[in-house]
Amino acid sequence: MNYDYQYGNQFYNYYDPLGIQSKEYEIMAPEQSQPMQPGMEYLMNPRPIFDNPNYRGTGKLKDKVAIITGGDSGLGRACAVAFAKEGAKLVIPYYNEYRDAEETKAYIEGLGGECVLLSGDITDKNFCKQIVQTALNNFGKIDILVNNAGVQFQQDELNSISDEQFDRTMKVNVYGMFYLTKEVLPHLKRGASIINLSSVTAFYGDPQLIDYVTTKGAIVGFTRALARNLALKNIRVNAIAPGFFWTPLQPACWVKEKIPSLGADAAMARGAMPYELAPTFVFLASDDSSYVTGQVIHNNGGQIMG
Repeated sequence: MNYDYQYGNQFYNYYDPLGIQSKEYEIMAPEQSQPMQPGMEYLMNPRPIFDNPNYRGTGKLKDKVAIITGGDSGLGRACAVAFAKEGAKLVIPYYNEYRDAEETKAYIEGLGGECVLLSGDITDKNFCKQIVQTALNNFGKIDILVNNAGVQFQQDELNSISDEQFDRTMKVNVYGMFYLTKEVLPHLKRGASIINLSSVTAFYGDPQLIDYVTTKGAIVGFTRALARNLALKNIRVNAIAPGFFWTPLQPACWVKEKIPSLGADAAMARGAMPYELAPTFVFLASDDSSYVTGQVIHNNGGQIMG
């Protein structure tokens, strides 16, 4: 079906391969921006599609307990909804996106799922301890960790990146992952799964995201080394390197004029909605990927190949 929405005095439609909201690609979103990181989903125009109504869970994660950082919105929300459909119980740490988080919790509970929210900063080791303790207090175990939370800031050249920005990007994207993984690891048993979010930018080197790309490359290295370290314990560690997905990170990062063109350089000539990544999270979290570790799964519409 066609889905048209108004922005100012103009109407747009955008592409969705399942025909949930449109059938023909023009642009994914009109010009817009947000003044904060990591951004608020409820302010986006159009709102991202995070759930595929045709996706039916089959119990692949029944009674599993998953921690999903940044699960309040964007790719994390799509992951959380898919996990809930597969029977997982969820702990969602998020930063300050209170409205988004409550919407996500309500949606998951509407599916019959269980979801616990925690607001805080994953660069704080004490908050990471709190996340783990909350999961144990509520559900008694941890089976899956999704290190999804991140920030990115557009800068045209290296000298434009302040020490403060570099420090913040490193701490959220790398330190937070490191701290939380260390806290979770003693509680993981054989068959557990860790999923880290890298980015297509780590493989082609976006010139306006130098510090972000640095962190996403570090996540690839962390994933591969930790996967080898834990392989004989049968704890799998993998990464996903998404291309352009319509998430709050985009209007919170880019100048508004860039928004309509994001994703156009992929072979499929479009960006994607978050629900299109959800099955990849399920695959890596479930026994379907029991012989997969140390890998980077590329969901990028052909932006890079090989």
